[in-house]
Amino acid sequence: MKSLRACWRLLRLLGHIVKGLAIVALRFPALSPDQQHARVQVWSLQLLAHLGISLRILGQPPLTGPVMLVANHISWLDIPVMHAARHCRFVSKSDVQGWPLIGTLATAAGTLYIERSSRRDALRMVRSMQEALERGEVLAVFPEGTTGDGREMLPFHANLLQAAVVAQAPVQPVGLRFADKATGATSFAPSYIGDETLVGSIWRTLCAPPIEAVVHYGPPELAGDRDRRIWTQHLHDTVDNLRRS
Repeated sequence: MKSLRACWRLLRLLGHIVKGLAIVALRFPALSPDQQHARVQVWSLQLLAHLGISLRILGQPPLTGPVMLVANHISWLDIPVMHAARHCRFVSKSDVQGWPLIGTLATAAGTLYIERSSRRDALRMVRSMQEALERGEVLAVFPEGTTGDGREMLPFHANLLQAAVVAQAPVQPVGLRFADKATGATSFAPSYIGDETLVGSIWRTLCAPPIEAVVHYGPPELAGDRDRRIWTQHLHDTVDNLRRS
């Protein structure tokens, strides 16, 4: 029974991805940026539904930019979950741009790509993020730099907050968690860490009982006179509290 349910979810998921690619190719060129953002949010909500995942939002998502969202990173699902809660432009590693299907959808959603091994590219990205914030956009980053196991958070990289410091834009902490909808206990089905394969993580998610994705927004804050590294640690601790509450 579990396998049949997973196969049905998989068919719906693949069909939804094809639908997304068609929208990007045929509809996006004629849409305004705001209309594109709305499409991404609706598509992401439908994606979660096809996976058997409901969405619960705590706190207040940003109504407008400029603001940088900083969140913990658990799964390949984190991006569509945050898009479903409130459309934002993600900063992602450059590898994602070349991924089949996913790269096309990520680019259409406005993702900014960074080559993390290149200091020059990191400086370029900070400038691009600063300009996006100065245009009043909503950006999102995962300062851990990679996915964690969902139990303990990894340290935050302070350099990802430089654009917010320079642009004098607020940063809003966001805690992410996946929970078993029946029991409320943390679900590790969508986790994607270490030697796990993306295919394996997707299949485990498809086989899982109904899951609730919890997105908990904290209040936005400015760096003020705080040192960037001290502020980064404060944001880390705040996100850690949000994801547990």
